[in-house]
Amino acid sequence: MPVRRFGGHRSLVSQSQSPKLSYGYTKMNIARGGYRVFSANSSTACTELAQKITERLGVELGKSVVYQESDSETRVDVKESVRGQDIFIIQTIPRDVNTAVMELLVMAYALKTSCAKNIIGVIPYFPYSKQCKMRKRGSIVCKLLASMLAKAGLTHIITMDLHQKEIQGFFNFPVDNLRASPFLIQYIQEEIPNYRNAVIVAKSPSAAKRAQSYAERLRLGLAVIHGEAHHSESDMADGRHSPPLSRAITGHTGLELPSSSRQVPFPGIELPMMMAKEKPPISVVGDVGGRIAIIVDDIIDDVEDFVAAAEILKERGAYKIYVMATHGLLSAEAPRLIEESAIDEVVVTNTVPHEVQKLQCPKIKTVDVSMILAEAIRRIHNGESMAYLFRNIAMDD
Repeated sequence: MPVRRFGGHRSLVSQSQSPKLSYGYTKMNIARGGYRVFSANSSTACTELAQKITERLGVELGKSVVYQESDSETRVDVKESVRGQDIFIIQTIPRDVNTAVMELLVMAYALKTSCAKNIIGVIPYFPYSKQCKMRKRGSIVCKLLASMLAKAGLTHIITMDLHQKEIQGFFNFPVDNLRASPFLIQYIQEEIPNYRNAVIVAKSPSAAKRAQSYAERLRLGLAVIHGEAHHSESDMADGRHSPPLSRAITGHTGLELPSSSRQVPFPGIELPMMMAKEKPPISVVGDVGGRIAIIVDDIIDDVEDFVAAAEILKERGAYKIYVMATHGLLSAEAPRLIEESAIDEVVVTNTVPHEVQKLQCPKIKTVDVSMILAEAIRRIHNGESMAYLFRNIAMDD
């Protein structure tokens, strides 16, 4: 087989034009794109949180206009170029949750059609997170919202203390579920006098894991309130009360019963009668006498349960009662009920606007979490690990 030789023609380019390979240093001509931070609504609370985040990042808030037209339609105008950039949309959820959701969807779609590279939603409190389980003949609305956000163009979400961690599985893109517990624990250590004499309280057995996580990190005792005056959220979930409380048919007989007789039990194999649950009287498992009681939870909305828990703790000898929660929705008559209750202080973060409630009730205090949101934005844009933000965080938080 002949051997082909090239002689002196070693290259068709000169020495100055030939490429060089260097394993120690590679010069890249591709520059990382910039990023912008936008506020998805013009409310004072959302703008204030966005301003705090941008100040920590050292950038300016993106120029956009979000408003409602005369027919209540949502309109978004982005006032600057976003082509090829990472865009972070900050959206807090005020009382008009449906308008806030539409603002987020419309802005995300506007940025998508403006050729933004990545669109990341910064949603400290994720709306409809309570509707994450099937109830009777309802629907899992949280899953629907996750699909809508993906369709609108979001590629990533930053949120905080999801009501159920399984909600992350509703999305087909990354979800960073940050935790507020380090900030609330810091508040306990710095703002509650003699906190070493405190006990962490779970207002129901379902909240015991979260309370235990706080108690272990603060090295405090734990108490659990058992028994409720009404059915809890977990009792209503999964459609467990949907079947009629009577003997049901099992198996398929091949016979189609008339519509008028379908409720009549068919002769055959029968299931045992379903026994209704009975809640025991409210009791406290653990010693709270002469102690400071600190109730911890993720959401405080309707405060009747917290007020009832505070009364029980007061009867058991607790001399001060604090309520710590990440999201302070504080709906309806919550400020008045808190003000008239045995609760000494309610501490929530600024994930949800609650300025009006604070004016109505001086017992409500706010912890700022803009620091961790800003750091999450910076790390995601730079492609850095998020593990630092979850140091000393327990799975039960």
